[in-house]
Amino acid sequence: MTKTIAITGATDGIGLATAVRLAELGHELVVHGRSEAKLEAAVAAIRAAAPTAVVAAVRADLSDLAETRALADDLAGRSLDVLINNAGVFKVAETRMADGLDVRMQVNVVAPFLINRLVEPTMPPDGRIVNLSSAAQAPVDPEVLRGTRAADHMEAYAQSKLALTMISMALGLARPEGPMVVAVNPGSLLATRMVNEGFGVAGSDIGIGVGILVAAAVGDEFADAHGTYFDNDARRFAPPHPDALDPAIRALVVAEVAALADR
Repeated sequence: MTKTIAITGATDGIGLATAVRLAELGHELVVHGRSEAKLEAAVAAIRAAAPTAVVAAVRADLSDLAETRALADDLAGRSLDVLINNAGVFKVAETRMADGLDVRMQVNVVAPFLINRLVEPTMPPDGRIVNLSSAAQAPVDPEVLRGTRAADHMEAYAQSKLALTMISMALGLARPEGPMVVAVNPGSLLATRMVNEGFGVAGSDIGIGVGILVAAAVGDEFADAHGTYFDNDARRFAPPHPDALDPAIRALVVAEVAALADR
């Protein structure tokens, strides 16, 4: 059955490769990026691989809260079956936004939280939200979330991915009737621009990550994965960082992120 699937950060890397694979399978796509030129190139690449693909493009800078809200409102009106929150940053030239918030927390945590919150009520019970996590997970410091304490790139990234995993678990466990919400580590050090720029290595076959994201989006094995974490390094559903399994810590982090989304 054809699904309508939105992917954030779909102009390169694993986001674009996943979009191409899903288009080849016959699904309708809404691809997001922050550059009109890159979006045009991404749509062209998708249609080159799947000439009959139905593809819409939406532009938004997820470091801008107003643009993130506008994107979420746009997606909420598109009758999505699947949302893949793929967009994320690791190394950035300027870590602070004008309002003092860490840009990595805004893009990696607050933006997907806000998009999830606004889009999820519009999705069918069998819909799916796939949030990209990572094997890099570290205890979340509320001061780093709020931007009142500076953190280096790896610390901020690892905290952001644990925070997003916690959000995924909280949403998924709160709505066992659906839509299904799952956090997925697509694989460590895959061949993406983020990995090359962040670690200076070429990375492993990106197809490893594409395969599991396609499965999470439309595969039967993820139909009842509400509030879980899939670690593609281990090729199985697995426990995330212990903090994510603590309801009190999880609730605190979700409340902090919700306050940032409402600022």
